[in-house]
Amino acid sequence: MDAVSWVLAGLKPFVSVPISTDLRIKNHSAMDTLRRGDATRADIDVLIGAFNMCEAYMRLRPELGSDWADEIKAGMDALHAVGKRGVESGRFILKATELVAMNLVMEIHDAQLENTTVHDMEKAMDIVAQEYRARRMRPIVEKEKA
Repeated sequence: MDAVSWVLAGLKPFVSVPISTDLRIKNHSAMDTLRRGDATRADIDVLIGAFNMCEAYMRLRPELGSDWADEIKAGMDALHAVGKRGVESGRFILKATELVAMNLVMEIHDAQLENTTVHDMEKAMDIVAQEYRARRMRPIVEKEKA
């Protein structure tokens, strides 16, 4: 791909790219499966990815959610709590307050996707990757120390 085409592709609104619909369906399907009490680790991984991107968008462009920072943190805390319980018990079961907090984060993430470009998504993915490499992410399963 030539440089001009690459730049123009990055300027497209994310919602205009066919994969955007697939991504939203995947995110909401994982949330619905969790809500019903049938979530698997793969569903939790999808939600972790979506919530990490939500936080990354907020950091990338403050107008994409900095005014919702407390709510995003509460949703991430809820996901972490349900994840920890699920790893211990083998079932990912939500408390009502966790469901409310996580639904709000999913709504915020949907609004972010409506207002970003392909380039924004690439930059947010870079932020998530940086945080992972720097080990600044809070793991659900703690590694045992030798």
